Amino acid sequence: MRKFSLATFVSLAAALAAGAALPAPAPQASATFGLNLNQPIAVNADSFLADLNGETGTYTGNVIVSQGPVRLHADRVTVVAPGGRAARMEAAGHVIVDSPSGQALGDNGVYDVAAQTLRITGNVVLTKDANVMRGSTLEVAMDTGLARMTGGMPVAAGQPQGRVQGLFVPAQRTAPPPAANPPRP
Repeated sequence: MRKFSLATFVSLAAALAAGAALPAPAPQASATFGLNLNQPIAVNADSFLADLNGETGTYTGNVIVSQGPVRLHADRVTVVAPGGRAARMEAAGHVIVDSPSGQALGDNGVYDVAAQTLRITGNVVLTKDANVMRGSTLEVAMDTGLARMTGGMPVAAGQPQGRVQGLFVPAQRTAPPPAANPPRP
């Protein structure tokens, strides 16, 4: 799966966790998020712990993963890599994904490589300019580009489920310049 740049990050982190060398990714670009997989991936964190027996790698403390203009921020990012192959990336705590197409915020995020799905949960907020959407869960199918947002859990037993909320601000039209006053004779 090379459509989403975080998959490449997952593979890189899996290689670090498993202590294996990783082949260079095939040149590709994804129009889905304006990503270019040819760009290098940078990972910064306060610490990294590789569990070779558990086949995981965990970055903790102000984790920032970036590739080109796209950035993922989280308190902790764990990469699950059975057999040295990245299978899953789990981001926890203050998850923020910044891209040229907007920003997604949530409490947690999971990227499943085989299923090619990204799921952000907990107080999800999507923003693009002045437009905002809110919900409890965002699921994106990377292979199709389809995304689904759902509302929150009921506030109390017997109450209806929370709702997805959206606010979309139309583009402001520029007023035509005032007509010039013709000169007076």
